[in-house]
Amino acid sequence: MTARRSLLFAPASRADVLEKASRAGADIVCADLEDAVGPADKDAARTTGVAFLGARSAAGERALRINSIRTGTGLKDVLALQAATSLSGIICLPKVESADEVRWADELLAAHPGLSLCAFIETPRGLEVAADIAAASRRLAFLVFGAVDFCAELEVSLSDEALGWARGRLASAAHRAGIGLLDAPCVEFRDLDEVARQSRLARALGFTGKTSIHPSNISVIHDSFAPSAAEIEQARGIIAAFEASGGAVATWQGKLVELPVVKRMQRILALVDGTNTAR
Repeated sequence: MTARRSLLFAPASRADVLEKASRAGADIVCADLEDAVGPADKDAARTTGVAFLGARSAAGERALRINSIRTGTGLKDVLALQAATSLSGIICLPKVESADEVRWADELLAAHPGLSLCAFIETPRGLEVAADIAAASRRLAFLVFGAVDFCAELEVSLSDEALGWARGRLASAAHRAGIGLLDAPCVEFRDLDEVARQSRLARALGFTGKTSIHPSNISVIHDSFAPSAAEIEQARGIIAAFEASGGAVATWQGKLVELPVVKRMQRILALVDGTNTAR
């Protein structure tokens, strides 16, 4: 499982901003064709965004958030991706409200096996079927919580209290499917203490990372999701005990070691070592 602690958004219409974002140290840089681009600029931004996705990068992964495939604009985005060559990275699907949307994207992008998918859960309808969405495709790498749009539909404030139940349900859906889960960006992005507080809360609730709208937030997010020294020692000890048993039942410090625990320890070490382990 790839370590994905942070995803930094940048408008797909700005090639210069995208390249600057690529140097911010985020695990994923996402060219945004949806919210960050106005209707009049969609066509030009599509060309820039697909080119960004197709370019090789030595620093982290690249992603492209397309428009909803339930819309004509989103279908144009898919056609542009189909026409491109040698694509790899992540296609982010916004406002997903059914498992079928993920399956459609999987099938429509079958010519690009190097592309992974992520699904944004941003509406009450999407939240109600989050478990089905999370399990819809083996290409689905993680979910993202779109808290701002979610609260707007519920007509509630963007607060921990209003978001608690939704975050818990998403954590359950993602972990059940064995995929990652990224929290919404902190809208008070200049308040780094608030960014850190929200990141620590998300981690405590089972999220594996957080999105961002400003490069200054990336190091704060990474620090908040970094395992402690005790967690690292425990992870290495558990994995060593499991490997020594040949993959059979093992114990570590008097505790039974089972495969789900081992996978969690592998994810912890992935954050430390920057390695990939099996999903």
